[in-house]
Amino acid sequence: MVKRLMVVLGALVVMSMVLSACATPTPATVIQTVVVKEEVPVEKEVEVEVVVTATPEPEAPAGPKTLVVCLGQEPDTLYTYGTDMLAAAHIQEAIYDGPIDNRTYAYQPVIIKKLPSLEDGDAVINAVTVQAGDMVINPAGDPVELAEGMMVRPAGCMATDCEVEFAGDPIEMDQMVVNFELVDGLMWSDGTPLTADDTVYNYEVNADPDTPASRYLVERTASYEAPSDTTVVWTGLPGYIDSVYYANIWGPLPRKLWQDDLGLSAADLIEAEESSRTPMGWGAFVIKEWVSGDHITVEKNPNYFRAAEGLPFVDTVIYRFVSDSNAAVAQLISGECDIVTQDASLEDQSELMLKLEQENVMKPIFVTGTVWEHVDFGINPVEDYARPDFFEDLRVRQAFAMCLDRQSVVDTILYGRSIVIDTYIPPEHPLYAGDALTKWPYDPEAGMALLEEVGWVDSDGDGVREASGVEGIADGTLLEFNWGSTTAAMRVQYMQIFQQNLAACGFKVNLANVPAGEWFADGPEGPLGGRRFDVGSFAWLTGVQPACELYSAKFIPTLENNWGGQNYPGFNDAEYDAACNRALTALPDTEDYIQGHKDAQTIFSEQLPVVPLFLRIKIAATRPEVKGFVMDPTENSEMWNVESLDLDM
Repeated sequence: MVKRLMVVLGALVVMSMVLSACATPTPATVIQTVVVKEEVPVEKEVEVEVVVTATPEPEAPAGPKTLVVCLGQEPDTLYTYGTDMLAAAHIQEAIYDGPIDNRTYAYQPVIIKKLPSLEDGDAVINAVTVQAGDMVINPAGDPVELAEGMMVRPAGCMATDCEVEFAGDPIEMDQMVVNFELVDGLMWSDGTPLTADDTVYNYEVNADPDTPASRYLVERTASYEAPSDTTVVWTGLPGYIDSVYYANIWGPLPRKLWQDDLGLSAADLIEAEESSRTPMGWGAFVIKEWVSGDHITVEKNPNYFRAAEGLPFVDTVIYRFVSDSNAAVAQLISGECDIVTQDASLEDQSELMLKLEQENVMKPIFVTGTVWEHVDFGINPVEDYARPDFFEDLRVRQAFAMCLDRQSVVDTILYGRSIVIDTYIPPEHPLYAGDALTKWPYDPEAGMALLEEVGWVDSDGDGVREASGVEGIADGTLLEFNWGSTTAAMRVQYMQIFQQNLAACGFKVNLANVPAGEWFADGPEGPLGGRRFDVGSFAWLTGVQPACELYSAKFIPTLENNWGGQNYPGFNDAEYDAACNRALTALPDTEDYIQGHKDAQTIFSEQLPVVPLFLRIKIAATRPEVKGFVMDPTENSEMWNVESLDLDM
């Protein structure tokens, strides 16, 4: 801070003491004006003002800045197709940047100049001629080989009422073509140019059968090409009208390094050091080291395309692995951590953090976003999973929901900072169905009445209901089943509360909390992925577009789809599928898009394949010195803007 001080010559000693006492680590620029009274031998006495200006001391250059981020887990890999861990996403945000962000229920371009649009002409719908044997998208949204007798949507048709039967003669269908233009000056961190062909390489890797990833978009793509170094063009299969066409760009992967120089195949990339532990990116930082069990360090990327803006603000980021939430908070207090991320499971530290916030020791951040906790019914388990068919009857699912005091869990475990939800998107979402949703409030009396109606009664008075005339279930069968989930502290707590709620209604629930790796294991062995569970709880992330496809029949995990679906309950409802498909095959902001999504939510809330519990709170914490930290409801990782984070030194 500049200090302007007017003093007389006799006070200079005092001034030097003041300046010494006010010294700061960064030397201040001080301008001293001294008034001197002199006797001048002339006919009369005059005052002469002499101004003496001290030479400012040069400011010391700011030292390197290191940001320390404490993660709750160590990533299993950093390969984009090898993990869905949030801890990995935090670090990937430093290595990569975009190509598109999704903040506050909308998309933002990062390494493309703009989002393509039909209005601007960089996305178009062309009428193309197709004939028998061509791959097209049928009205259900599936890729099929066109054959006589199939229903198709001819060019200009975007609804069921104009579908026609393919008679064998060539027919015109709509085909989307979308152009993406990369921003100028993109380079890989090693200084080599990043081109549109690098995004084509990612498409090829995604399409490879050895890559463990969904090929939903790949299967609906006719071509993905780079006509120039900065332009990439996505062309959909005829009949595929994608509501989020403007996001159909694959993030770049370094073809020259991985394919040309190292000769890595898609299978090799899963385990290779260069892709799993030290992947090269174009983002603000580059991997320096990974010390297993301790930390990952990234350093400023000198070839970052936003370097001219002075980004990133810090020179180094150290991601430290701290699995215990108590230790994470302690390290934040001591200054060993600047940020503790949400995957550190800070729920049980909330009360302490709120007290420390009042003392300006830390800044806890509580955000409800699009991650929602839910409990799934095993409506349609695999055939060899033998148990009574408790949940095929909708009334049992509804009774279960009304016997859960979800608000009490929000008030106690989540400190009242979340909300009970009725569908798979939050009320703030632009496509939220609102009053059209069926709500199932805590009403154990109504729940027990439904159970009685089905035939679940407590004839012996022991508190556990048994079957009496329940269709498909032997009389005397107890209403007893397992509720499985992970060992996360929050889940253990709320499951115990709900166990008591359900017991009051006559359900006998056995809790089974197992390690996350076991609970989320792939099918056919995994409980969820293999559809081998009674009731199970976990969380889903819904992004900018509501994920109605989670409960579409085509996504039921089966041997035929290599257990790749995520409709773990095995929910199969034709009306729901039609509403969801109506939304997914419509252009954004059209009636079909909006009403399709709302109708899907309405049916979901009525049919209850799962009980939505509450929005998960994203809890993170920072030291007061951290600047620029923003948790967004729709961005998966709170490190989405790591290049803009700074420290007030």
